[in-house]
Amino acid sequence: MIDGPLEHFRGQRGALADEIKELISIETPSHDAAASSKIVDMLEAKFGEASGSIEIERIVADGVGEHFIARFGKNSGKRPTLILGHTDTVHPIGTIDQNPVRIDNERLYGPGVFDMKANIQLVLAALRYLEKEKIECPVTVLLSCDEETGSATGRELVEREATICSRCFVLEPSAAGSVKTGRKGTGVFRLEAIGIPAHAGLEPDRGANAVAELARQIEAIHSTANRDAGTTVNVTTFAGGTATNVIPAFAACEIDVRFSTVAEGERVESALRSITPKDTRVRLELKGQINRPPLEETQGVLALYSKARAAAETLGFELHHTQVGGASDGNFVGALGVPVLDGLGITGDGAHTLEEYIEIEDIPLRAALLTMLLIDE
Repeated sequence: MIDGPLEHFRGQRGALADEIKELISIETPSHDAAASSKIVDMLEAKFGEASGSIEIERIVADGVGEHFIARFGKNSGKRPTLILGHTDTVHPIGTIDQNPVRIDNERLYGPGVFDMKANIQLVLAALRYLEKEKIECPVTVLLSCDEETGSATGRELVEREATICSRCFVLEPSAAGSVKTGRKGTGVFRLEAIGIPAHAGLEPDRGANAVAELARQIEAIHSTANRDAGTTVNVTTFAGGTATNVIPAFAACEIDVRFSTVAEGERVESALRSITPKDTRVRLELKGQINRPPLEETQGVLALYSKARAAAETLGFELHHTQVGGASDGNFVGALGVPVLDGLGITGDGAHTLEEYIEIEDIPLRAALLTMLLIDE
């Protein structure tokens, strides 16, 4: 049984690569509802073919796209394993002309292949194997359509499914082959300054300079970071003013916050909301919120990693783990106390770039690893 999945998937390597090409040939930028429905049409057909007992649910998010859920082995009487992924990418329509779908030096290129369409195929391959071998293990697959933009509509579904599952595997890209046992939480904020306009040459003192006020606040914003605790706070955009001869009445900056614990996230948000203007004629307004809680490296997470490491050893490779700064939908699951193992995707590189690729030789290994984890409940 241990060697079965790897031998099976190695024999299918070419067919698996071809199926990945199909998936990435449909470009699906976030919030392109038509493109989202197109790939969900394909997924409904493919998952339906994988097993006659799979139940499929399509959830429309108006103006965004469609979330996709497939339930396998629902009648086993056990709590299912939740598998998370997403169909949306950061790449606009037409990117495929700049990074065409191709194989070069045993690497498969294309927009969204590494993050994370190739890994959707891993789920399909695993479910087909379970069906072929008549192995009973309940699995819920949730592929959201707005993960790359913060999961505004997908979060509710992720949390709903997580509450009825025993554990969660996230098929986001691996970190140079390592799985992810910890992810930072994220916060996205926007600080606006509302001042008073005036003629910059004739009567500048009648104005209250919103740009100058906001510039003074940047040091205070950055001072809320705590590198020793793994907390970063960065002003990432800054805009303001209307003309060279007008004292600016408005300015705004965006703030990226990353943190490793819930307490750190709460501390930073409180500090940002406590910022007061240096020029009392200027009004400051903070918008935004903590977007994702951190995925903390709990004992439950490490227990899942231990299983994965042991399975990888039987497959002939060493599986490492790491903690990263980026967040995923797995963060929502971890915050509910459900054990999560993230970054189970195929080895590759170039996420969100025009050089995105996966290593073809890693496809059978990752498919076998996922299959063995599903069997080992």
